[in-house]
Amino acid sequence: MTAEAPLTAAEYRDLLSAALEEASHADTRAPSAHTLFMPDSHRTALYVDTTVVPGGRGVGKTFWYRSLLDQGLRELASAEYRISRLRRVIVSPGHGLAMLSDSYPGPQVLRALLADGDTYDIWYAVLLNALGEPELRALPDWTQKVAWVRANPEPAQRTIERADREAYDGNLVHLLLFDALEHLHAEREQADRLVAGILRLALQMRFGTRNIRLKVFIRPDMFDSARQHFPDASKLSGYAAELTWTRADLYGLLFHCLGNEEGEAARRFRRITGWDSDPDGGRHVPPLLLRNDEDAQTLLFEQIADPFMGSNFRKGRPYTWLPNHLMDGKGRISPRSFLQALLTAAERTRTAHRDHDRALHQEAIRTGVQKASERRVEEVSEDTPWVRLAIKPLEGCQVPIDKKKVLELWAEANLPAALAKDSAGYAQQDEPRLVRTGPRHPDDLPRLIDELSALGVMTPPRRDGRLDLPDVYRIAFGLGRRGGVPRPKV
Repeated sequence: MTAEAPLTAAEYRDLLSAALEEASHADTRAPSAHTLFMPDSHRTALYVDTTVVPGGRGVGKTFWYRSLLDQGLRELASAEYRISRLRRVIVSPGHGLAMLSDSYPGPQVLRALLADGDTYDIWYAVLLNALGEPELRALPDWTQKVAWVRANPEPAQRTIERADREAYDGNLVHLLLFDALEHLHAEREQADRLVAGILRLALQMRFGTRNIRLKVFIRPDMFDSARQHFPDASKLSGYAAELTWTRADLYGLLFHCLGNEEGEAARRFRRITGWDSDPDGGRHVPPLLLRNDEDAQTLLFEQIADPFMGSNFRKGRPYTWLPNHLMDGKGRISPRSFLQALLTAAERTRTAHRDHDRALHQEAIRTGVQKASERRVEEVSEDTPWVRLAIKPLEGCQVPIDKKKVLELWAEANLPAALAKDSAGYAQQDEPRLVRTGPRHPDDLPRLIDELSALGVMTPPRRDGRLDLPDVYRIAFGLGRRGGVPRPKV
């Protein structure tokens, strides 16, 4: 630390707004050296032999997918995580958000290919295309490429064997990356079939070759669902690493964003908090204490935010209060929700508490959690719209709530019929949209509770049988909690 004067509340507030506005759009913008934050907990996910990388919305799946496709960012990750094999990979996209018809078929093409047979052949063709199989690559479209795979099993296998041998001799690894699997197909059954085909190919390459690997970034519920079509997918669980975020990771990300912003305020922030003056590959790296040490992080954050969430410590400290109220029912926190809450808090403080002596007012932090809850509910409603149908009959209730009461409200609302109607209406849509996954047992109301708990929308039943919703869902879904964060006023 230096003797330089700290940033004022207004300077911190402006720095937060500038830095977090960029971070909140991470999924739609290409990663760069400045945005490359590498939590210790993500190291295992980047191992070349880690095949399945589960993670919910906003935890970094697309960020890492795009980073691994970029040679410069791979070099930085290899150095930071001390994974030397990342320097010796030939990386190709197997599926993603970008429209890359030379690398993989798009949604409309996939829908046509599904009618012709095994989905495994589709992804086998994608792999052979990435490996440079000359006859297949010379074909003009994916329908013919997949047909070639089915008609030429021996040449296809020889291409795999040759590529594996040459990679082994050259001390290289062919790595095929998959992301955005929620865009594969609109219908759950068809999406599961496509994902199962990817997992089958991944398993075969994992055990059948030495130097050809797939890495599949996938939502946990889609991974679980696809296993119904491919039971051997459980074998891949030993080669899986979930993208998780600890509290220290989240605050390390926050300080990374602040320190990598442009302008004099960011430069002063780095000097005041002891950053190395020489950027690493174009990116400024926070000092270790600000990345991993919760005591050091707390001291700095309490210069930015109010020290308490009320008049004294009994109401909680913002450093712990904020992530605690953004956790889902399985204790997971989305960094996107965390940064969005902080961005909202900065903007709210600017408009409602302009002269406050901290950059973030306690009430503005509560508003940030409310807005993050709204966004989280929008996301879960896009991914699994049946969740909104299931929670709607509980609107206005207080949690914790008796399990018996939940089942009664669901029965009164005739929830199974509503779920069936929604699924039928959705299946008739012609336009490709996000995959809607769930529920597996719409007629079995007690098992719906288990599915909601598995998604993190509910917490597992308490010993007394009562059910709860974490605040990150409860607030926007319109349920109350005595003494909890209130629902936004309309």
